[in-house]
Amino acid sequence: MLTKREKIAYGLGDTASNIIFQTVMLFLTFFYTDIFGISPAIVGTLFLVVRVVDAITDPLMGALTDSTRTRWGSYRPYLLWLALPFGVISMITFTTPDLPESGKVIYAFVTYTLLMLVYTAINIPYSALGGVLSGDPKERVSIQSYRFVFGMLGGLIVSACTLPLVNWLGKGDNATGYQLTMALMSGLGVILFLICFRFTKERVAAHNSSSLSWKTRMNTLWQNGPFKVLCFAAFMLLSSMVLRTTLAIYYVKYVLGEAELVTYFVTIGMIGNILGCACANPLSKRVDKKTAYIRLQYISAAISCVAFWLPGEQLALAFAVYFLWCFFTQMATPLLWAKMADTIDYGQWKTGERLTGLVYASVVFFIKLGLALGGAIAGWLLAFYGYEANTELSEHTLSGILISFTLYPAIGSMLVAFIMKRYILDNQTVERISADLSLKKHP
Repeated sequence: MLTKREKIAYGLGDTASNIIFQTVMLFLTFFYTDIFGISPAIVGTLFLVVRVVDAITDPLMGALTDSTRTRWGSYRPYLLWLALPFGVISMITFTTPDLPESGKVIYAFVTYTLLMLVYTAINIPYSALGGVLSGDPKERVSIQSYRFVFGMLGGLIVSACTLPLVNWLGKGDNATGYQLTMALMSGLGVILFLICFRFTKERVAAHNSSSLSWKTRMNTLWQNGPFKVLCFAAFMLLSSMVLRTTLAIYYVKYVLGEAELVTYFVTIGMIGNILGCACANPLSKRVDKKTAYIRLQYISAAISCVAFWLPGEQLALAFAVYFLWCFFTQMATPLLWAKMADTIDYGQWKTGERLTGLVYASVVFFIKLGLALGGAIAGWLLAFYGYEANTELSEHTLSGILISFTLYPAIGSMLVAFIMKRYILDNQTVERISADLSLKKHP
């Protein structure tokens, strides 16, 4: 049984990760287009290319962590080794050197690539750590709930503090403001990663799969049907989620016409995220995880569609609908990550091989493909609908932003629900598999 202190310490690791993850989702597109001066079409292509290249390294990192053996365990030491490099590169990414347009594009490609690579190198072992803190399937939902509540607290820090800090630290110079703000937030992230390292413990022993060839590992992994379902669901989920969160700033600034309310809008959404994650554990005790996940996708799709029909002057309703969308969408997130640990048990039960790091890395690979596609589509849609930064937009452009912010993400949620209907690991099956594995370990 894990103590609350250890669950909190683990959650603080995701606070650190989300300080960067949420900044990328909420502000990086806007930073590149409106601060650094890169065209939205190029930004969309940048996101796609960099994230696809970065995603390829995920399975490699997963295999590396599975083979790592230290006195601290297989996954925890990466938090210690990579916390500082992660912080430094985060700050550099949000630095705007005085370069010609081609130089800016090259600088953005290089720094963003480095950021995603170091994010992979620290987040893959961090994610896998959640699967080895406990072998109890019910405890895993609690662990992931703590993780995402504290992760979304990192997002709350980002949404509530980023623009005010940019204004305060930059004193009218937004470029300097972003650089100093990210230096401050990155420093906090380094400290939180070290706390996570210090106060957690790996309890599920790493399976000795180091003798397996890379080809054998991948073939073994691909025999895991529930794992494949999660991969495709995660890809579609992140594509639609990133599209919507990326366009939130543009929706408030241009469709609602209230640029000064951007911070409040994304902050109320982050509060919805936190409360949704907190409700995941109680929900999982009353409703089967698979059933709950599918129903939550239907609800998210419906709420996203409602936003399309809201009159622009109904600010209170716009805020409320975005809050509800975030609440129900993020309630499903801890359930998804708890399912990853369940598919690891299933793979061991079926094949005899436990590929913890590789499973998490491979699902994260598809998550990053979703991030890449969602971010790229956001940039391409802005360009397609004729968006030009800091200008008065046409009705065609405003309508395009509204459709992209509401209806397209709703379609994505419906597709996720359809994919998850093929997932076979309901609560009863998971408990039976866990009992079988326990008997094999302690006959």
